Amino acid sequence: MKISLEGKRVFITGGGAGMGAATAIAMNKIGAEVFTCDVDEKALAQLPAAITTFKCDVGKSAELNAVFDQILPQGLDILVNNAGIAGPTKLVEDITDAEWAQCMSICIDSQFYCTRRSVPVFKKQGHGVIINLISAAGIMGYPTRAPYVAAKWAVTGFTKTMAMELGPDNIRVNGIVPGNVSGERMERVIHAHAANEGIEPEVVRRMYAIGTSMQCYVDPSEIADMICFLSSDYAKHVSGQVVGVDGHTETLYLRS
Repeated sequence: MKISLEGKRVFITGGGAGMGAATAIAMNKIGAEVFTCDVDEKALAQLPAAITTFKCDVGKSAELNAVFDQILPQGLDILVNNAGIAGPTKLVEDITDAEWAQCMSICIDSQFYCTRRSVPVFKKQGHGVIINLISAAGIMGYPTRAPYVAAKWAVTGFTKTMAMELGPDNIRVNGIVPGNVSGERMERVIHAHAANEGIEPEVVRRMYAIGTSMQCYVDPSEIADMICFLSSDYAKHVSGQVVGVDGHTETLYLRS
């Protein structure tokens, strides 16, 4: 099986690093014309020259609309709603309005904004693919991470609902559940957890690993591979699914 996205136009949010960058590079390698955005211009500058980049705060619909105004006139085939932030690691009574709002705006509002702009184009051309990045936190609880969990559960519901709503128009919508994805973002989460619990980061790192059946961390390239498959014609009747690429997460929060 050789996956090709030759001739496809793709927009990926949060493509400056991690899973977003890995996906942008992977899709570009198999023929897609890739567009991506991020708030970090320096990170975007590290991507291959063939990938078109935009500086954009995805929590602001006006900034996303400006990006879509440049992309959509030539069409779009695949939308990857990847952008997200970890949010605060705090007990619920300590979370501020601003922390809650920021997590919601990046993790779920952005997916709504992007989907709203993409769907009319998908409907007009008679096909489209939407991949939403969820999280193991979007299918189970996670103490001290309430805003992130709430946002990611919202993404799960949004994914299922969009698959139902858009299926008759030949638009497929799936969600991916990454687990412990290696990289800078995971390290920030580990250190925040460690600080909150008063334990060493290495203890938390091990706790997270043994919270999965395969006791593992996942490379961003593995998430990119699944996104490429779900975006391809090999998955032409795969829709409404929440697909784990996580070594099977059993728990997100082992009590230390």
